[in-house]
Amino acid sequence: MSQIHQTPYGVVHVLPEEDINLAILAEIEGLSKLDVPTRRVGLTGGSTPKAFYKWLADQHPFPGDIDLWDSFLWSCSDERHVSLDDAESNFGSAQLGLLDPMGFAEANFRPWPVYCDPLDAAARFNRLWEEELPGRPVFDLCFLGMGADCHTASLFPGSPLLSDSVEESFAAVEPSGKGWRLTITPLGLRRCGRVVVTVTGEGKAAAVREVFHGSENTQVCPIQALKDLPDKVIWLMDPSAAKLF
Repeated sequence: MSQIHQTPYGVVHVLPEEDINLAILAEIEGLSKLDVPTRRVGLTGGSTPKAFYKWLADQHPFPGDIDLWDSFLWSCSDERHVSLDDAESNFGSAQLGLLDPMGFAEANFRPWPVYCDPLDAAARFNRLWEEELPGRPVFDLCFLGMGADCHTASLFPGSPLLSDSVEESFAAVEPSGKGWRLTITPLGLRRCGRVVVTVTGEGKAAAVREVFHGSENTQVCPIQALKDLPDKVIWLMDPSAAKLF
């Protein structure tokens, strides 16, 4: 049985694990309500998105209106600074697991320009988003995950990007020991139309408790940057992740 909770960090939906893929699909399908010719989607990395890609690609017949998806511009909310054919590439995984199998046009792909050095890649990505659809949300729909350390996208505890002085929607950052990352910033999250955070597994339960019941310090708990955006953020959790909620 599903549960719904209103919080300062958005609406939390606790769902049986088998219903999470359906909920993700419903969020994508919900973009049809936007009266615009083009919709921007920011995918994310990790095991849960990969499971969703496989689930969706295996559906016969497709459980939705595939024609609508032709209006989507596909990107990622964060990316490792590696080539798209690298196993660590978030967009590469999305292309391999979802975009290519579903037959989406490459003209609608908006990967990070990882062929540039990281700082230039972030600058180019910001310019692309500002020039292609000026005045529109950064992403009409932005997907995020959360790590056991409460990081989201590539916003890790102590990141300089968590400072209020960051004025760009996207930035490059080099977390210690993790290599260069390209990521949406807290300001970029505030500029999204809708944000979906998917959290699954008992290993995330302590992090969930920290987000909703710990001290409010984004330097320690980066995903708390979503506070005060309750009208645009929803969380999809399975019971294992929500056991300490």
